[in-house]
Amino acid sequence: MTKFKILITDGLDQSGLDVLRSQADVDDRRDISAEDLLKAIPEYDGLIVRGRTKVTASALEAATRLKAIGRAGVGVDNIDLDAAKKRNVTVVNAPMSTSIAVAELTFGLMLALAREIPRADAGMKQGKWLKKGLEGVELNGKTLGVIGFGRIGVELGKRAAAFGMNVIAYDPLISEDEISKRGAEPVSIQDLYAWSDFISLHLPLNVQTRDMIGPLAFSQMKDGARIVCAARGGIIDESALVAALNSGKVAGAALDVYAVEPPGETETVLHPKVIAMPHIGAQTAEAQSRASEDIANEVLSALQNKPLRWKVN
Repeated sequence: MTKFKILITDGLDQSGLDVLRSQADVDDRRDISAEDLLKAIPEYDGLIVRGRTKVTASALEAATRLKAIGRAGVGVDNIDLDAAKKRNVTVVNAPMSTSIAVAELTFGLMLALAREIPRADAGMKQGKWLKKGLEGVELNGKTLGVIGFGRIGVELGKRAAAFGMNVIAYDPLISEDEISKRGAEPVSIQDLYAWSDFISLHLPLNVQTRDMIGPLAFSQMKDGARIVCAARGGIIDESALVAALNSGKVAGAALDVYAVEPPGETETVLHPKVIAMPHIGAQTAEAQSRASEDIANEVLSALQNKPLRWKVN
């Protein structure tokens, strides 16, 4: 059997490394620079990345042996899929591994927004007793609008329903009957904006979704809506979000992703009505273990021309 050579650039859980090393030669070069990647990649048959490494057309042109790229997670917007296809490089991901982790973080952010948990904690650590200024809202009886009702959206909907929320959803890629079967009331995007007390985004970043939540979308929302995004940065127009927060149109936002990462001390991150997280949606021990094993097996299958579960291109 041919022993393949695989490069890992953003780290991988030990369980995934064990799977790979049982059948391939593996180099773990986490935090490799873009320049060094260009120099190294001609040696490898397989490449496994997370969100940090950018697999550009230039990198793919240099990758003369490369047969498969694995994304240890869901989003593949850091991989030039067109360039990969032109060079017959198979791209696979691990979409099932992080769904629970992201859904749980999203629900936690909804609770944090509703009860202003970060501000309460910060006040206590500063010796302040902010009880009178921290009147929140209950999730029970509120309407949650989920934009993108795939695996993560469905898991979020289950948790919201358990808290007594009314769950509505919009997804142009899923039929209304299927949305209903998955546990939400299907609605138009305009009705979702108008009816939702909380809005959660679960979409990929692409030409259609970039800056989707901008001035027009904010103008159609219910006054005092709260927004959560643990999907992809760039879906929300951050300058429009700041304007909506300043005007009071939006009561609060919780973000785990940004148009530029890390974002630095931007107006969005520093806004008092924003809960800012450092893109940790998938960062649980369980999710990382699942993602590592899933992508290790999928990349090996791609290199060995075996059937694939999660081929992206």
